[in-house]
Order: sequence, then C-alpha cells, then structure tokens
Amino acid sequence: MYYAWLENPKSVHKSWDVFFRNANEGTPPGQAYQRPPSSSHFHSQGLAQASAKAEKMVEDHLAVHSLIRAYQIRGHHVAQLDPLGILDADLDSFVPSDLITTIDKLGFYGLCEADLDKIFRLPTTTFIGGNEHALPLREIIRRLETSYCGHIGVEFMFINNVEQCQWIRQKFETPEIMKFTNEEKRTLLARLVRSTRFEDFLARKWSSEKRFGLEGCEVLIPALKTVIDKGSEMGIDSVIMGMPHRGRLNVLANVVRKDLDQIFCQFDPKMEAADEGSGDVKYHLGTYHERINRVTNKKITLSLMANPSHLEAVDPVVQGKAKAEQFYRGDSAGKKVMSILIHGDAAFAGQGVVYETFHLSELPSYTTNGTIHVVVNNQIGFTTDPRMARSSPYTTDVARVVNAPIFHVNADDPEAVMYVCNVAAEWRNTFSKDVVVDLVSYRRFGHNEMDEPMFTQPLMYKQIHKQVHVLKKYSDKLLADGTVTLQEFEEEISKYDRICEEAYTRSKDETILHNRHWLDSPWPGFFSPDGEPKMMSCPPTGISEDVLQHIGNVVSSVPVEDFTIHGGLSRILKGRANMIKNRTVDWALAEYMAFGSLLKEGIHVRLSGQDVERGTFSHRHHVLHDQDIDRRTCVPMNHLWENQAPYTVCNSSLSEYGVLGFELGFAMVSPNALVCWEAQFGDFHNTAQCIIDQFISSGQAKWVRHNGLVLLLPHGMEGMGPEHSSARPERFLQMSNDDSDAYPEITDDFEVHQLYDCNWIVVNCSTPGNFFHVLRRQILIPFRKPLIVFSPKSLLRHPEARSSFDEIITGTRFRRVIPEEGPAAQNPDKVKRVIFCTGKVYYELAKERKQQDLENEVAICRLEQISPFPFDLVKNETEKYANAELVWCQEEHKNMGYYDYIKPRFLTVLQNSRPIWYVGRDPAAAPATGNKCTHLAELKRYLDTVFNLQAFEGRNF
Repeated sequence: MYYAWLENPKSVHKSWDVFFRNANEGTPPGQAYQRPPSSSHFHSQGLAQASAKAEKMVEDHLAVHSLIRAYQIRGHHVAQLDPLGILDADLDSFVPSDLITTIDKLGFYGLCEADLDKIFRLPTTTFIGGNEHALPLREIIRRLETSYCGHIGVEFMFINNVEQCQWIRQKFETPEIMKFTNEEKRTLLARLVRSTRFEDFLARKWSSEKRFGLEGCEVLIPALKTVIDKGSEMGIDSVIMGMPHRGRLNVLANVVRKDLDQIFCQFDPKMEAADEGSGDVKYHLGTYHERINRVTNKKITLSLMANPSHLEAVDPVVQGKAKAEQFYRGDSAGKKVMSILIHGDAAFAGQGVVYETFHLSELPSYTTNGTIHVVVNNQIGFTTDPRMARSSPYTTDVARVVNAPIFHVNADDPEAVMYVCNVAAEWRNTFSKDVVVDLVSYRRFGHNEMDEPMFTQPLMYKQIHKQVHVLKKYSDKLLADGTVTLQEFEEEISKYDRICEEAYTRSKDETILHNRHWLDSPWPGFFSPDGEPKMMSCPPTGISEDVLQHIGNVVSSVPVEDFTIHGGLSRILKGRANMIKNRTVDWALAEYMAFGSLLKEGIHVRLSGQDVERGTFSHRHHVLHDQDIDRRTCVPMNHLWENQAPYTVCNSSLSEYGVLGFELGFAMVSPNALVCWEAQFGDFHNTAQCIIDQFISSGQAKWVRHNGLVLLLPHGMEGMGPEHSSARPERFLQMSNDDSDAYPEITDDFEVHQLYDCNWIVVNCSTPGNFFHVLRRQILIPFRKPLIVFSPKSLLRHPEARSSFDEIITGTRFRRVIPEEGPAAQNPDKVKRVIFCTGKVYYELAKERKQQDLENEVAICRLEQISPFPFDLVKNETEKYANAELVWCQEEHKNMGYYDYIKPRFLTVLQNSRPIWYVGRDPAAAPATGNKCTHLAELKRYLDTVFNLQAFEGRNF
C-alpha cells in the first residue's frame, strides 16, 4: 500500500495518506496515525491497481537498496584516484557492472531511464539523504557518486561490525559533510607552501645530493599535521612515528620541527662527527621534540624513529615504543600515546613484516590501541611497475586482515586528503583500531634525485613532466574563490624562503656534527648532561638470603586461593620447594630469583616470545592455569611484594621479525626495565636477522641509542637435528666490535669499561647462578647494552646444573670466566692440558675426565662471557698453567661456534708464543646432523680426542 501511495497518494484511503505523509517526514509510526474527520470505504479500483503494481514497487526498492550497497562496496574501483590519470589505483581497468556509470546499466537492476525521477525510500544503511528519507533515483546515484567515486575511494564493507560500517557511512555519505572554513584552507595552503618550498630549497642548494625528496606527494606534510592536530584535540600528547627515507627530511623539518640548520648541516661533507660511532646518512636519522601544537595550543611530543634502508623494518619497533609509553603512563586505552606509520606502496605490499606487525595490533600485550598508517603511494617501486610488484588489487590489501578501513585519496586534492586524515584520527579515537590512508600520488623525480626514471617508465614520466604542482593547483583554487589574495600567498612563500635562508646561514657557523642531537628516545636523568654514564662501576649483583627465601617460597606455591593446578605442576612446585629448603637453584629458579629481585627494586620485567609463559621445554611455568575454570590464570611473580614493579610475561604470535622488533622498541623507552625476548629455539632468530643486524648490533653506533634488550636463544647439540641445535653464535661474535689483535690496558674498572666500549654482550652461562648474575648486571651497570644469552636446553634439568645460594647471595657477582677449581688447580705445574670451553659441553667434559681419571692432569676452564673477550682472566689462566697444552673444545662444527672468534684473541693473550688447538666437530654446511647415531659418534670422537694427551704431538704451530 505504501508503494502504491508513492505512485499515487490518492490510491489509498485518506487516513493512510496522512499516515504515510507523517511517516515520510520522520514521525515515529506510533504517532503517524491520525483519525480522519470522516470515514469512508477504500477506493476498490485504486486498491486493485495498487496490488498490481505492488510487486514491481517492492522489486524496484530492493534494486535501489542493492544499488546503494554496490556503491558502498565497489565504488572505490571507479574513484578518480590517480593524479596522473594513467593508472587505476587498483591495477584493474574493469568497471563493476553494478555501478551506474552509463544509463544502460540501470538494466542490471531491472530499472530504466524512466525510473530516474521516481522517488525511493532510503534504507537505514545509508546517510545520503541527510534529513530526507526518500530521494529520486537520479539524486541517489549522484550522491553515491559524490561519496564514493570522486577523489576518495573508501574500502570498508569487509568490516564485520555494523556499528563501525555505519560510522564510516555517516562520515562519507552525509551531504556537504566535507566542508572547511576559510581559516582551515589558509592553514592547509601554508603547510603546502612549507612542504613544497623546503624541497625546492634543498634542490637549489644541493642539486647533486641524494635527499629522497617528497615531490609529487607534498601533501604528506599537511596530512600528518592534520592527523596530529586532530589527535591533540582528542587528548593525544605523544606521537611516535616511523617512516622510510622518502620525505623524511621534510617530515623532520615541517612536522617534527627539527631545527633547519641542524638538517642543513647534514649536507656539509666537511663536517666532522663529534660523537663516537659511525653515525648514519641524513635520510635515516630520527629525532625527539617537544613543542606546543599551534592549532590546539596543547603540548605535544613527537618522536620520529631512526631506521635503516630496510623498508618497513621500523614498523614493529615503533609499535613497541608506543606500547611501552602507554604501559609506563598507565594509558591502557591509548588516549594519550599514538603511533603513526608512513609506508611506501611497494614495500607495504612486499614486506612480510607489515603483515606480522598488523597481527600484533589487537593482541593484549602488544596492542597500541590503533595505528594510523599513511601510504605514500608513488605507484612505483624504484623502477618496478605496480603490476609486477604485487598480486593484490591495491597495495593496501594487507590491512584487510585486521578489518582496518582503507581510505584511498587522490593526493592532488589537498582538501580530500585533509578530510580523510581527520576521519582516520577520529576512527582510531572511537574504535581503537588501525586505519589506512592511501595517498595516491606520484614521484616527480627518480628513486633518488640522481636517477633517470625515463629508462623504465617513459609514459608515466612524460605525464609527470607535464603535471602541474599541487601547490599551484590549490593556490589557484583559493585565489579564484577569494579565500586568499595573491599578496598573502606570495608573502607566505617569501616568509618560509627567508626562514630557510637564515637557517642555511646559521648552519655555516657549525663546525662539528653532534649525533646525539638526533636521539629519538632520550632517557632524562639516566646519563650525565653530556650523555656519558654517571659512573664507571658495577656493584655486586647478589641479593640477600631473605629475599631468595621469600621469592622461592612464593614461586613454589600457588599464591591465590581455590586455584586448581595440574598434577604434574604440583610435582614441579614441590621440587622447587625442596631446592629452596636445600639452598639451591636450578635454571628456572635462578631466572625467578633474578626477575623477582629486580621487581622488588622497582624494575619492570617483560618476557616475550613464542610459548614463554610455560617455556618451550616446560621448565618455566610463569603462568599457572586453573584446571577447572577456563582462562583463569595466576602469575606468581606478580604476587611477590605489595609495592613491586609489574611483571609482564606474554606468549607472542608465531613471529620473530615482528616480535623482536617490537621488544626492541619497548626497551627503548626506559632504562629501568629488563626486556627479554626468547626464541622458541635459538636458530629461529634468523628470521629476525634484519632487526639483529640493522638495529641491535649497530643501533648505538649509528644512532647513539643505548638499548638493554636481552635475547634468550636456546642452544646446544643434543641430537635434535639441524634446525633445533645451534643459535649460530658465530654470527653474533663476528659482529662484535672488540679488536682481536689488541691486548687492552687492564685497569681496576676494566670489566665495566670493556662492557661500555662493546656493541653487545655475548654469554653462554654454564651455571644457573651465573645466569642469575648476568640478568641482574644488565640493570646494575650504568649504561645499557644488548645481551645475547645462549641459553640451555638439557641443562634445565641436569642434576649437576645447580647453584648454591652461596653463589648468588649479597656480595657475589657475575663470573666472566669460571676457572678450574678441582685437584688440577692445586698443582698447576703438573697439569698437562687445559681445556677451554663454554656452556653445556663443560658437563660432558667433566664427566668424561672423571671416567678417565684425569682430574689431576687436565684442567677445564669455562668462558662464561665470550664477548667482550675476558683478556685479563684468560691471561691469568694461561700463565697459571704455563707448562700445559691449551685446547679449545666446542660441540659445534669448526666453522661455526666460537673458535674463529676466540683463536686470534687467545693468540693475542699468548703473544703468539703458544698454540691453542681445536677439538670439536669437523667443518660442515648444516649446524648438526639429523641422525642420532651420527650425533653420538661425533660426540665420542671429540671426547676421545680432547682427553688423548698425545693427540697434538708432533704438530706444528
């Protein structure tokens, strides 16, 4: 009847006519009915006609509802996104058949041109009507095209949350919603002026320098500033950013507001670096800056992370840093701290770490409550066409896996860009979820300013050469509508040019580059004002017996009531209680003691990685699970003391690259935290090799950035095959920066000085006590260095791998070398061979020595800290056993493990006067055999050799 009334209001009874009129004007159905002044019978003839047309009317309305939905789902495919007008941003030239791009396509819905002026009731899933509830079909199509097929393409209908979809529809469909005040337009123009003129200035002054300029996507600067403004308006006061090299200098200058003279200094080839370390190229540098946001007049802190050329590697690092800031500030909802990631189009689609990072976005211990991703979509990757660079329609399709809305926008329409940036910031604030802004733009020059792009993209670059700059387009628009005058526009340009020239003049007065001026994560108060440690000593790392007993009692029980644990775990806890009673610790208890004592001292401890809550080898059990109530857990470490620091232990996603990067970022924020990442097996770290090579080993040298991250890498040859044996110690040692040929000057504080000078610390502890000490030393030293621990597997339960409380109580400390302490040490002159080793192999050597009754003739010395090399202590041992033969024994193959690292350093200690012979497995390609029989045969062979005191007779050194 309603559809009949739409066709002809007189075809229904007057009472229904009044009802439908009221309902159409928005009156609720209960109030729409009004009793007519007089009643009469229905017009039977009209009703007959109505019923004849009713089915067609229903079908037509359903068709219009489908048409509206089609635009919401697929309108972005025909949006005018490419400023060059060459490519389709989605790599596909097809036009969806259900979009009305020509009149004949109405037939898809069973409609025709005659229907264009018919009025159709709008569904509740659209906002195109504004205050109207029905519109002519012609107007419906026009408004849909305005919303979804202009310079903005919105991908959101894959999101399975109705509220979120409605929110987005309202933001893009409401008529005339994309309005800006004249003041906002003038601000946008001023920002475009700065973005454009900065690149012009660099191009004029340093025409032959690589700078990876932003030309072609100058709108990035006002885009980022809009996101930050909106964030500041909604309460954000700290923004952590990560980005690639393209446009970085412009972002530093015009978003972070780094002093221009410091940026210009980086172009001077004659400037010497004042700080130690390598430094880095200018377009990799980060910085940290506090300032007042001029739009909101609120204080805001901006941190742009330094990063390598390895695209997207910084993504998880930014997330980790943002998470840590939120954690320390109690910002659990992310209303104060926000992360922004800027991506290139080729890398966003091509680099797997992007996917890994997205999958951290909603995990409880890793979420940053929404990240704003901005893709600078040049539609090219170096020389590679997008059609060769990805299989997905859009470069941004990876974001769909976490239901992040994607806003594609033509970067030559600055107002459209500003609008989607505002929406993106509001989306994050409203839903605490990731969002992507895809700035479809172009790259005006080659990959760098020296590169010739016409070799590979002639058509594209012919068009680019003709392309009018976005500043010219937008300024012409504002000049034409009277928003600004020509004089105001020219004054804005000359004002910024003058700022650049003055900064350039000041930069000429500088003579030295200070790398620390580019620090992206300062630690106020931790170092002296000149960036040096406040002291160069480390106190003992042992703790009182009372603390040991207290921690032991808590972790060998269940600290909450009515909590049912697994029977097997009851036995483990009972075993722990017995060890505490006997004043001993195994590996798991030693870790508990180290972590627990640091928590007592106010140091936050975070342990992350695959299966770390229980431990790969079922030894840790830091999270207890109630056997009767699903998801009820208890973390005993958080029940030690009333005012302790919090302990975080979290199973990660099955990712190494992303998670290790995240933990690195987390460790950057505060020096007063012990942040540990444990690999499921040590060799799995090689899928995170980029983080290790580019950030951990060299981060301080490149970016003056201390970091105390701990890597726990289970290592040991135990017959588990090539992939579960070696943590590849040779790789870490090869990247260690101590000099193998220079014997250092030994002073009273040599140990601490040596740690300060190294790029990281590499240890392979053979006792739980020493593991306890090295973890505590990470915090007690007056600076921070990454710590690489080759942690054990079989030693976790080895009956000999126990430490007495006496080894970890007050006054004790980490032992870099554990010398022979048995009978051989009593009569060093009678010792015929000294075996130097590290880690688990010690127990196999000690057992074999005892079986062969060689305890008086063979001494075994353990290197617990391998790098930096303990020159002083090794020298003591070689001099003590001056008449003995020296042997290095390792269970790894000769071309792996430690031998290539320790040999030249031993020879330096010995001044090349004595050899140090090798005993171990032969060189090999694979780290270990997969055959158990072969494994045992190799073990027997090197044990036979190492205790054969005639094995090296007659061999030349």
